[in-house]
Amino acid sequence: MGMLATVINSLALSMALKSIGVEAELFTSTSMEPYARYYVRDKAVEFMQKGGVAIIAGGTGNPFFTTDSASALRAAEIGACALLKGTRVDGVYNADPEKDPAAVKYTTLTFDKALADNLKVMDMTAFALCRENNIPIVVFDMNIPGNLLKIVKGEPIGTVVSK
Repeated sequence: MGMLATVINSLALSMALKSIGVEAELFTSTSMEPYARYYVRDKAVEFMQKGGVAIIAGGTGNPFFTTDSASALRAAEIGACALLKGTRVDGVYNADPEKDPAAVKYTTLTFDKALADNLKVMDMTAFALCRENNIPIVVFDMNIPGNLLKIVKGEPIGTVVSK
């Protein structure tokens, strides 16, 4: 269900971007025409080089890879400058803030600390892929209107995980 959920959320994002005049295209790991184009790295990069926003969803289409790991893999493949992780909480915490009211939020965090402390906001493979490819991760609450725009504008929001 996770892979399908990413496609539905990404389709909504694509439609929202198009509604404000942004050239956006949804790419997926499995055939979903006419709603999305089948993901081919070169096609996604070509679309972005022409000024478009490529939204890549649906995991890898292979078992044993979470949607987080797939996102990190695709970010590395296309040379992304960052990976945006929209979730239910407003960043990375030292414990699950939905279960532990004493959980402390990080505004910045290193990949090494995230891996060493086994922080659960993303899987370890995703953290490791981003670390190896020097791709910062911005973890933010996707349920707060305007958060994505704030990130694009460079406003501090959520948690930035980097080297």
